[in-house]
Amino acid sequence: MATTLSIDPHHLKGRHVDRAVEVLKRDGVIVYPTDTIYGLGCDVTSKAGVERIRRIKGRDADKPMSFVCSDLVQVSRYGHVSNFVHRILKRFLPGPYTFVLTATKETPRVLQSKQKTVGIRIPDHPVPLALVEQLGNPVVSTSANESNEEVVTNPADLETIFGHRVDLIMECGTLPVLASSVISLVDDRIAILREGQGDLSYFKNELAAG
Repeated sequence: MATTLSIDPHHLKGRHVDRAVEVLKRDGVIVYPTDTIYGLGCDVTSKAGVERIRRIKGRDADKPMSFVCSDLVQVSRYGHVSNFVHRILKRFLPGPYTFVLTATKETPRVLQSKQKTVGIRIPDHPVPLALVEQLGNPVVSTSANESNEEVVTNPADLETIFGHRVDLIMECGTLPVLASSVISLVDDRIAILREGQGDLSYFKNELAAG
């Protein structure tokens, strides 16, 4: 049974972050909060962790998963960031957006799409940022649910559904149901792939302007 840590994101305790990072370093899988929904996560360099998350979700191997970075410098290691892309990322991150970029060679193949793209987040939430900063690697970020099932937002449900499947659950109360908005910036072209949380008026105006 997974250990559950009840946390206060605004008064995050170092020992809780330490414990989660130790799990991640051992190819473990955790549930953690973001600025949108709860996520299932592992170290992006852990093939065992990524495959385990796929099994937990019942997710097809050809369906890529996004991951959390701590800052734009780290983003540029895993995604190609042109001046156009940099301006947008700097404006909207941290925030409730997943940006799809052309993947670099640093990105593990298992996290790339067939088109060699990758989804990257910098959430406006202290927990995932603390995990990534202390781990030193990005953390996989995929919604805490089984494929084609509703996102799990209630802590009690997290324990019931994932308690025997993951190693650690970091819960901070009930979170919203709406996931991040997904925006593609591949080839310096804006495409809204999913409307979720976050203001999309800038992107819609840019598309309307042609």
